[in-house]
Amino acid sequence: MGDSSDFWFKLDRLVAARNLKIDRPKGTSHPRYPSFVYPLDYGYLQDTRSGDGNDIDVWIGSLSNQTVTAVICSVDLEKRDTEIKILLGCTSEENQAILDIHNIGSQSAILLIRK
Repeated sequence: MGDSSDFWFKLDRLVAARNLKIDRPKGTSHPRYPSFVYPLDYGYLQDTRSGDGNDIDVWIGSLSNQTVTAVICSVDLEKRDTEIKILLGCTSEENQAILDIHNIGSQSAILLIRK
């Protein structure tokens, strides 16, 4: 089994090399599901590619140090896809809140926390 520090290092490099675009600020409603309000800033890394063919999604937490703190791996049976979501500067409470969001309905997710 490999050393996980290389995984986190490469994620840090990916995040540092791309512009982060926040398209759904904290407190705004989802464009298709207006009852869902974003508890944290949500956006994406420009010029990257995720499992759904779009840019890689990113949740931005409240910690001043905006390093990769965790990753969510999700499966959505309705969309029939899998994705990862990078969590930047998230507290353990924020990690849990984001995980809960991705475990609703047809979605199921796990959280990988950086040690």
